[in-house]
Amino acid sequence: MAERMIEANGVELCTEPFGNSADPPVLLVMGSGASMLWWEEDFCRMLADGGRFVIRYDHRDTGRSVSYEPGRPGYRDADLVADATGVLDAYGIFAAHVVGVSAGGGFAQILALDLPERVRSLTLISTSIAVPSNRALPPPTAEFGRFVTTVEVDWSDPGSVIEYLVGYSRVLAGEERPFDEAAFRALVRRDVERARDFAAAQNHDLLLDDGRSREPLSSISSPTLVIHGTADPMFPIGHGEALAEEIPDARLLRLEGAGHGVYRADWEAIVAAILEHT
Repeated sequence: MAERMIEANGVELCTEPFGNSADPPVLLVMGSGASMLWWEEDFCRMLADGGRFVIRYDHRDTGRSVSYEPGRPGYRDADLVADATGVLDAYGIFAAHVVGVSAGGGFAQILALDLPERVRSLTLISTSIAVPSNRALPPPTAEFGRFVTTVEVDWSDPGSVIEYLVGYSRVLAGEERPFDEAAFRALVRRDVERARDFAAAQNHDLLLDDGRSREPLSSISSPTLVIHGTADPMFPIGHGEALAEEIPDARLLRLEGAGHGVYRADWEAIVAAILEHT
């Protein structure tokens, strides 16, 4: 398969499919500021080899998708949610199994609440509750807080951006497993070099929600699988536990020692769980 540019909601998005289009479709939704490369190719192929038609795509302001002026995004969070269905429309797919990580898991929840008929199932990885809730949730770790409040990066210098992203990846990986710096550095370098304008990825930090009032997560009808690392420094495991408790009949898969994201050491367990769930 090869990358395919599509038009969705009036903008150009870069997508890439894996597998047989006759198989059950799985849409992979990445997190804030991250391109589709973070759904690594071999991970996508593992899902495709399990009999799924897998689609990954670049959000706006990431990778090869449409890029806006840094600091001036011409869209809202709701547009990123709508882009998910726009990708499905471009492939002639009405409903898919939606897998979201981090903020992508938040977009997936909103999609399941707003357009449940488009979501065959939900898989929520390393994410948190995406609608207002009275539930008390644990804060990020102190190390995560120190990094995001003290780090400095020159977005005009690719070398500075790469060092920042490698450092951020190290923090997100948590403290319970070795960090594969070489692998992450190679991935980050590819991501920076591939982007239309990597500085535009900061726009995701400026997005506003659409202000709509939504039903609670208890109204989600899509079968839901929650996957969460026990060493996640951004959203500690309590966030995953809360999701699994709030969404009816949701199942929680704990990844012992895993941080925030989709790590090679967990691919086998994650893929097996998604294949079973879908």
